[in-house]
Amino acid sequence: MAEGDTLVSVDYEVFGKVQGVFFRKYTQAEGKRLGLVGWVQNTDHGTVQGQLQGPRSKVHRMQEWLETKGSPKSHIERANFKNEKAILKLDYSDFQIVK
Repeated sequence: MAEGDTLVSVDYEVFGKVQGVFFRKYTQAEGKRLGLVGWVQNTDHGTVQGQLQGPRSKVHRMQEWLETKGSPKSHIERANFKNEKAILKLDYSDFQIVK
């Protein structure tokens, strides 16, 4: 398996104006477009958090999207990523918005 195809899992949290601007919906759509699985949810302190899983190259593209693009009305200050690790299989079958 090529390096970019290794399955990875990474947790993320995005800071800035990311609630009330359809950030979760756009995150779900972009994750699905890239063929990733995982979840996204609002936090009580005004951020959005979640987990991404899929091929390393696509996860890294999604990380870049979370850091720089987001939804059209969002304003991203920063995105934190942690707990990146190689996995043998995906823990999810879809990309979900968690309420």
